[in-house]
Amino acid sequence: MSDGYALLDILFFAVVAVFIAARLRSVLGKRTGHERQRPPRIQPQPAPASGEAAEKVVPLPDRRRGRAEEPAIAAEAGPALKDGLTRIRLADPNFDLDAFLEGAKAAFAMIVEAFAKGDKATLEPLLAPPVFASFAAAIDERQRLGRTLETELVALRGAEVVEAGLDGRLARVTVRFTSEQINCTRDASGQVVEGDPTAVETVVDLWTFQRDVTSRDPNWVLIETRSGA
Repeated sequence: MSDGYALLDILFFAVVAVFIAARLRSVLGKRTGHERQRPPRIQPQPAPASGEAAEKVVPLPDRRRGRAEEPAIAAEAGPALKDGLTRIRLADPNFDLDAFLEGAKAAFAMIVEAFAKGDKATLEPLLAPPVFASFAAAIDERQRLGRTLETELVALRGAEVVEAGLDGRLARVTVRFTSEQINCTRDASGQVVEGDPTAVETVVDLWTFQRDVTSRDPNWVLIETRSGA
């Protein structure tokens, strides 16, 4: 009898695990030196030619209301930012800033973790091709040196829009992420060669997401990463 209950428990937890994985995938979308290693800083690339739809990155999740959230727009926001957001909303009436930020935060956590693990399969559908190429090169170099990167995202303290605009059919939104992380790199023998596995540091990143507002695909693609310090 106890064996039967144990089997039911195993089946229950397996179903729960599959459900959680499916929910995370729905949030992020389907195809849709001695410096401590973090995702590389990438400058934006020219817009793709017409017809090159990017089925990638950060679809808008279900809207969540009634929760206390940090302001969606940076306190120092000026007229240019507000004008940029207005232009995006006029071009895409379905654009919702709060929902966009929920997707951006989910993508941030997944990308940071995947980069640390060297998980290119997870990274590729979340990044614009030039960004993925740079991330992949950094992973390859780390592996060539026989090193491993350990990153723990302790907390995501803030995510706020600092830039926004519309360039033709391309909407671009830059988000400032403030997070607390533990980062260290170990060599093949497990010795720490960079960072501190016991130290929590505050990291500020500026990530720019882009979307073709004429596309039916609601996904946004990561086109640029830079330090916000």
